[in-house]
Amino acid sequence: MARGFFSREDRNGRTLGWRARLALLTLVALAIGVVAVTNSLLTDRFTENTRNRAELRLALYSGNLLSELRQNAIVPQLLARDPALISALDAGNFTQSSQRLITFNEEIEAASLTLLDADGRVVAATDRARIGQSARDAPYFVDTLRSRDNVFTIVQDETGAFRFFYSRRVDSNQTLAGMIVVEINLQKFERAWAGISDAVLVTDSQGRIILATEPRWRGLTEQDALTREPPSSAIFRAIQATTDWSSLPPDAYVEGEAVMRVEGRVAFRGWRIASFTTYASVRDKVNGVLALEIMIFAILLALAFYFLNRKTAARASLFQRESAELRALNARLQREIAERQRVQENLAVAEQTLQQSSKLAVLGEMSAAVSHELNQPLAAMKTYLAGARLLLSRNRPDEAVSSFQRIDDLIERMGAITKQLKSYARQDGNRFQPVNMGDAIYSALALMEPQLRERKVDITRTMPEEAVWVMGDRVRIEQVIINLLRNAMDATQNEPEARIDILLAAGETAVLTVRDNGSGIADIDNLFEPFYTTKQPGDGVGLGLAISSGIVNDLGGRLTARNAANGGAVFEMQLPILTEDAQPDATRAAE
Repeated sequence: MARGFFSREDRNGRTLGWRARLALLTLVALAIGVVAVTNSLLTDRFTENTRNRAELRLALYSGNLLSELRQNAIVPQLLARDPALISALDAGNFTQSSQRLITFNEEIEAASLTLLDADGRVVAATDRARIGQSARDAPYFVDTLRSRDNVFTIVQDETGAFRFFYSRRVDSNQTLAGMIVVEINLQKFERAWAGISDAVLVTDSQGRIILATEPRWRGLTEQDALTREPPSSAIFRAIQATTDWSSLPPDAYVEGEAVMRVEGRVAFRGWRIASFTTYASVRDKVNGVLALEIMIFAILLALAFYFLNRKTAARASLFQRESAELRALNARLQREIAERQRVQENLAVAEQTLQQSSKLAVLGEMSAAVSHELNQPLAAMKTYLAGARLLLSRNRPDEAVSSFQRIDDLIERMGAITKQLKSYARQDGNRFQPVNMGDAIYSALALMEPQLRERKVDITRTMPEEAVWVMGDRVRIEQVIINLLRNAMDATQNEPEARIDILLAAGETAVLTVRDNGSGIADIDNLFEPFYTTKQPGDGVGLGLAISSGIVNDLGGRLTARNAANGGAVFEMQLPILTEDAQPDATRAAE
């Protein structure tokens, strides 16, 4: 009976093992079937969704192009009837024409507006650099002479990019007076399209690519672009990830790889637009769902194996080891917490020490700055006192009074410098006033007059006829100019024919350039660092350029330095210039 009992147990065990294996095989087969069906259904669905989104996106691109073209099409017609432009062409006076075109362009946001006279010469333009150029041989000029309506022209420049123009005749008394040309900024759409993963191109009625996210495609046909010019943008990298995605029917091939091609029509002169979308997004979405399904079946298989092969003793041993590891980890964390507390206490002590050291460093830097900035007025006062003493000994009191007056001005300047240093300590905002840069230069040269007399230095000044106004503190601006002149004199000390050039220019900013023919700058990177100097001990502390850079930064400008090509150093101080509307106020404030 015992043998029969164990025989039945063996048979039951074998039966149970066979059933378990059959159940596992069934689960695996079910998983494979579900994954295959899901892959097929979701691939078709996501492919269609991707195509619909691509078509919608292409319709939006086409609408934007058409809107830009139509918006600019009305501009030549309106400007050709502008009385001010017609009067300017009749009178030959174009002083206000460019500014008028710039004002119009701020509203319509075209690439450029250009006014030509009857001979094709540019007489006004939003790009003032083009004034005076001849466009007589330009295609838009030749075509517009033969028509009295708007003429649309496409021109390919030397870089391969296409430019788009609307042009129209400007008639006065039924005769040709000139021509208005509007350049349309369609390149902005290329820049916008370049930020997406699709490749987009626009072809004209002849099939030539005139706009494309890939610059090398321009000027080619679509077939030549796809076979000869491999794309190097994101689409090329995405295509590499779609290898063997053979379940999707490709619309086109780029470098032998399948992509989805969507084409649309631009309702303008037979233009067409096309985009090439990779299947990467489809594959990512399908793979995400498949990964979820595989994970679910993997969990089911793991649970099945767990219940079939459960080993209580092994798990208990595992739990014991994990508990021991957790206890060891807890002890290690407690030690790390104690160590962190000790480090924080040491850090607090170090921070207090650092604060005290910082205070001492600030005091030292302030005292050095006072010594450096007062050195120049003191040297000048010494020279004027010696001159006044000599004039009094020669019984020339009137001239001595002039020297004393200059000494009084220097004392006021020293007071302004000390007041400025106090404001640095308080870190208060400064009250700026309009400053004439020309007057500041003359004042700085007058203050440097005693040093200039001691050496033979050829100083040339180049300044515009009109005053150059900036908003700032005149004392601090003069302080920067004096520091730059003093550095230039020190740099040319060993030159037999020392020369310093001072150039003041006004454009978008006021630019003061100080150039010397010295030995140049050896270490430009550390030039504006405090206490950096190449002078001998006792000749300077290295604060002049550091203070000057800080002053220019406070005034909203920038102080730069470089070595000149023919030798010597060049320092440029750029400050925000006052607008023409504010200059009369600046003149009254200066008076």
